[in-house]
Amino acid sequence: MIEDRNYYEIHREEWQTFHQDSIPAITEEELKELTSLNDRLSLEDVKDVYVPLVHMFDIYLQQYRNLQRDKSRFLGRSYEPSPLIIGVTGSVAVGKSTTARVLQNLLKRAYPTKAVELMTTDGFLYPNRILRERNIMDRKGFPESYDMENLVQFLLDVKTGKPNVQFPVYSHRIYDVVPGDYEEVNHPDILIVEGINVLQLPSNQQIYVSDFFDFSIYVDAEEDMIEKWYIERFEMLMDLAIDQPDNYYYNYAIGKREDAIEMARGVWKRVNLKNLREYIYPTITRANLVIHKTTNHFIDELYIKKY
Repeated sequence: MIEDRNYYEIHREEWQTFHQDSIPAITEEELKELTSLNDRLSLEDVKDVYVPLVHMFDIYLQQYRNLQRDKSRFLGRSYEPSPLIIGVTGSVAVGKSTTARVLQNLLKRAYPTKAVELMTTDGFLYPNRILRERNIMDRKGFPESYDMENLVQFLLDVKTGKPNVQFPVYSHRIYDVVPGDYEEVNHPDILIVEGINVLQLPSNQQIYVSDFFDFSIYVDAEEDMIEKWYIERFEMLMDLAIDQPDNYYYNYAIGKREDAIEMARGVWKRVNLKNLREYIYPTITRANLVIHKTTNHFIDELYIKKY
């Protein structure tokens, strides 16, 4: 839980009073499609937490557009809108993917004529082949495992209006970047960028990923809870892989479950917890908004930066 005088601390009971009935509701079936494998999210959560958040984004979007127009008018140039970019970050298994997808869905409903796109930075991980060559496979997810130069170039291209900008695709099924597989964004009005590394400041970069953000969100929870969710997700991924020999989790699924879980706990402590403490959590005070979760992924508090 963040303790910083630069943030307003808002309990859920107060935050939900900012709700307005102006966005078409999400159905239970739609919510299931948006929720990550081991995450938990209810329609009440959407109404209490995410709908007010979208209304707050509307303030940012209007101010952003006005600033762009005023700047163009001052310079005597034609107005060329660039996308509002929102960054979403947090630990592995904390539920940031769910946050990003729900936001995208609600923003599409709030702005039916605008293009609202979502990309994850996982695709900019170096392929496992390169990680092995560099002997950093056990550092996967750490700053040096990402192709930050191409990630920054992607965001620069999108922000400056380049059409049909491609980004690589990562598959958790094969635990690797998918060779030759790309998705693209084309002149989005709003782009959501989700990943554990989006607020980090690599020492060898002149431009940072966060330089392109107009708003950023950090999804937070206590370490022991995130570990619990990580192990739960690992077990669910094993269950899904039991009949899929080409799945990365298949060998764990057909072996001794106790051994697989013990291995996962080791990976959490040796890799993910270390990454969280050293590189992810230290970026929390760079976020404009912190969403704090407690037991069963329940969102109890939000922290909004005062400036």
